[in-house]
Amino acid sequence: MEGKILIVGGYGNVGRTIAVELANRFPGQVIAAGRNYKKAEDLARTTGMKVLPMELDVFNFREDSSLPNDITLVIMCLDLPNMIFVRKCLQLGIHYLDISASYEILFQIELLDNEARKHNATVVLSVGVAPGLTNLMAAHCKSKFDRMEHTDIFVLLGLGERHGEAAISWTIENMNSTFTAQENGVAKHVASFEEAKRTIFPNGIGERTAYRFNFSDQHIITNTLGVRSASTWVCFDSTLITYLFFLCKKIGLLALLRFKQVRKLMVNIFKTLHFGSDMFAVKVEAYGTVGGQKKFYGCSASGNGEGRATSFVTAEVASNLYTATFPPGVFHIEQLFDPIELIAKLRDKGLRFLIP
Repeated sequence: MEGKILIVGGYGNVGRTIAVELANRFPGQVIAAGRNYKKAEDLARTTGMKVLPMELDVFNFREDSSLPNDITLVIMCLDLPNMIFVRKCLQLGIHYLDISASYEILFQIELLDNEARKHNATVVLSVGVAPGLTNLMAAHCKSKFDRMEHTDIFVLLGLGERHGEAAISWTIENMNSTFTAQENGVAKHVASFEEAKRTIFPNGIGERTAYRFNFSDQHIITNTLGVRSASTWVCFDSTLITYLFFLCKKIGLLALLRFKQVRKLMVNIFKTLHFGSDMFAVKVEAYGTVGGQKKFYGCSASGNGEGRATSFVTAEVASNLYTATFPPGVFHIEQLFDPIELIAKLRDKGLRFLIP
């Protein structure tokens, strides 16, 4: 495919790894863009100009704003406040990939399906670890059943990893969120860090207690995979910190997160203090029927650096979008990519999978 790959937020924690990965495959065709041109330029120089710098402020992007006419694919590494930039990309026939974990944002992009089809643009959402790998593993689980009825997704995050401010802010904001989860096809109102489930994570991590959390994968797979019940549960590598969040929720302290200054303080704490390792793990447990008999199937993935893993998933999906032809419209990762084929490529990046 001709044209450039524009990475918005391309010099951030995740964006720079995506940029370098893609620039090694397509030198001179990758643009790292953001509001700070100097940061983009510094990254470009470290790659020997395999990555090109660009100043672009998508937060103040208007309907009459323009984009370079040689952009083929946009990778969005930021959470946008509105859909003006996305709609402009689609109107120009630019393919679009978004790594946002926010279901509110992903839902707004889903509504642009007709716009994407009209202009022959392909949009891929749920690209990363959770959502992303979790969606793919849920899709693989479904292939093991005649009918998959219930799915639990478990996510373990390492508190020692240095995440970007946007990722930390999203996590803090959802510590006290209320949302809906599907149970037997019915929406159930739930809240983060109230209900708990136990599971055994792979690679020596062992048994952990995880708590409900508003990851978007649970909302998505009920539609894309047709599963009637889906829930996502989170814990941290530190069992003590995980329990402290649960305790704060139980006694009402997490309610203070509704105040902006409290959220800002928590974000600053997590930016400066690192309480554990950079390991992460995700696990999907699925229940369904085969030949009329109830069955269980599970699979998992783990590694070091959830942000790096997100970058590798994104680079692999972006490479496919850039070099192959996909149908126009808005899709989630599991709707376009074969789980086993994509996972096989990710093993080379140090990710560990347990897929019976």
